[in-house]
Amino acid sequence: MMFKRGSGQTSDGFARILANTGWLLGGKGVGAVLSLAYLAIVTRTLGVADFGRFALVLSAANVIKTLVSFDSWQIVVRYGQPHVTDGNGDALNRVLRFCILIDLASAVAGGLIAAAIILLFGDLLGLDSRMGGPDMGWQVWAFCMVMMITIRSSPTGILRLFDRFDSAAFAETMIPVGRMIGAGVALAVMPDISGFLIAWAFAELLCAISYWYLALKVGRGRIGNWRTGRALDARRENPGIIGFLTATNLQTSLSSIGQQVAVLIVGGFVGPMGAGLYRLANQLANSLTKISSLLSRSIFVELSRTNTHGKDALGALFRRTNRLALVAGAVIIGLIVTIGHPLLGLIAGKDFVPAYPLLLLLGIAACIDLVGVSYRPLLMATDRAGLSLRITFVSTLLLLGLQSALLPLYGTRGAAMANVAAALAGFAMMGLASRRAMRG
Repeated sequence: MMFKRGSGQTSDGFARILANTGWLLGGKGVGAVLSLAYLAIVTRTLGVADFGRFALVLSAANVIKTLVSFDSWQIVVRYGQPHVTDGNGDALNRVLRFCILIDLASAVAGGLIAAAIILLFGDLLGLDSRMGGPDMGWQVWAFCMVMMITIRSSPTGILRLFDRFDSAAFAETMIPVGRMIGAGVALAVMPDISGFLIAWAFAELLCAISYWYLALKVGRGRIGNWRTGRALDARRENPGIIGFLTATNLQTSLSSIGQQVAVLIVGGFVGPMGAGLYRLANQLANSLTKISSLLSRSIFVELSRTNTHGKDALGALFRRTNRLALVAGAVIIGLIVTIGHPLLGLIAGKDFVPAYPLLLLLGIAACIDLVGVSYRPLLMATDRAGLSLRITFVSTLLLLGLQSALLPLYGTRGAAMANVAAALAGFAMMGLASRRAMRG
């Protein structure tokens, strides 16, 4: 059945995108406010140099987690939707168990990679007496393991599959809440890098527990029997699941690793102080453009549904989300220009004010990504995950290559300029691919 532009089905899909993004944005809004508070505690307690070392450890842990983890929530949504429609809860359960196995294997692989990195490159990350003694490497490995075992993509998929974005938003707020509580305790009891690593680990555990509790509660009676069939049967019952799984993992890994490795590259060229300034500016820019990732999650769910209703409905929904993203990007650029400088000084203090040019450039790059937020979900929903992966690969190579070329010439500003150039290139390629997908 074909749906025309302006049909009730298209309007309902767009309304759900707005509602679901609203729930996610509400949770992120709480997180953004709390992040300003705990960032102020960490930066003022550690200072520029130690905050840079702290940032390097966090970036290394996030690189490992992103490298080995899969966006299994997309698998649950993409391949669970037909089973929900057919009322086949047992098949849905096998998809879920298959994703859990993938997450567990990712945790084991991540732990081994983290151990190897700490043993081989611990000196480069500053895991010596400057950071608290010979046991610091074990503390960092323990932190990385917490990051691995708290991969929560599978329960996220259940909540989004059943349109419980409100529950997912609540669970997600446990990270900033946990960090705020942990930062306060660390400030009082252990005001050093080790204390703040423990605080960040506590927040990850709190968030994962919340996600699983809410997912099991929402899925009770709808996700079938946990003992029916084997989890690996999902490969046979859902043709294409392995290819989709591989493409989404590589794409997410490339996108996130590009950003995290950027901090490590900056640290290698200009030292911990420069890495700290870059990390702070990048984190603030991303905080102001969180709507990009939130819209992307909501859009993917709705485009996956709307794709079954025909090209007209898909095109109408796609165009409406593009207009929304354009307005949001323009508003956020205005906010960065008007309040970015005083906000930076208020949060981190005068020592971090030199990061404002980086904040401006990284904010522009993030807003370019925001304007094109509908492109990747469209390609994924129309079975063009491989094309999206190739574009992401080229964009990431461009980012890292430009950073390596511009850092020696312009320092941290060169790294930020590389982000803008890579974002523009990715936007152009994704836009062209999306237009061809709509015509095809």
